[in-house]
Amino acid sequence: MKNPFLSMWLSGANTVAGSVRGHATAAARRQTKTATRRSQKQVADFWTAAPTPPKATRKKRR
Repeated sequence: MKNPFLSMWLSGANTVAGSVRGHATAAARRQTKTATRRSQKQVADFWTAAPTPPKATRKKRR
């Protein structure tokens, strides 16, 4: 014989688990995109800054 209360409880638990899984997946994707963007910017900055001479530093006035 089926238990309707257990069925409702499991259905609710499955809904909550699916929501949590969705939020975790979205957060992981955001972190991955951020890390990828940062690494691409570092590579681009490295290769574009290499041929240019370093900036001259200003002397302090006394």
